[in-house]
Amino acid sequence: MLRAIEGFSGHKTTQLALRLAPHVFVRPGELRHAEWAEIDWEKAIWSIPACKMKMRRAHKVPLSRQSLAILREVQIITGNCEYVFPGFQSLKRPMSENALNGALRRLGYSGDEMTSHGFRAMASTLLNEMGKWHPDAIERQLAHVESDGVRRAYARGEYWDERIKMMQEWSDYLDQLRDRKVTAG
Repeated sequence: MLRAIEGFSGHKTTQLALRLAPHVFVRPGELRHAEWAEIDWEKAIWSIPACKMKMRRAHKVPLSRQSLAILREVQIITGNCEYVFPGFQSLKRPMSENALNGALRRLGYSGDEMTSHGFRAMASTLLNEMGKWHPDAIERQLAHVESDGVRRAYARGEYWDERIKMMQEWSDYLDQLRDRKVTAG
């Protein structure tokens, strides 16, 4: 799928959004509503304000080298817009809600096989299976809130340093998957 995304022949900003999605594994609406003002290039952090988050809590996404490179590609196209991924009809609005899923369908993936939200489940599953990362660090990166009220009151750690390392290693892993030679049989 990562190779198919690289070869996507539709709109370039859609392809770049699809390329970025597995690296940052935010909710599709958060990706579509990303604004250039939220990107801190120096610190390699995307700061998503609470008003854009499902749980209404501000969220920070450590940006890997690969994520920054993709954003630099997008910046050439949309850097003078408010939104990183503006709509096709109006640059003053974010990309359509259906753009990424539509692109996945054009690439041959049915809704049962992959959705733009599916990058989150993929990352969560594989990062947990690796056994290298604290489950709470993965949950924080997914912007999930602890459902147990008592635990939530005491477990306030953000696992920031671990998340920075995890996001870079995750992007490196995605590159390895994309670049792996496929052999028949």
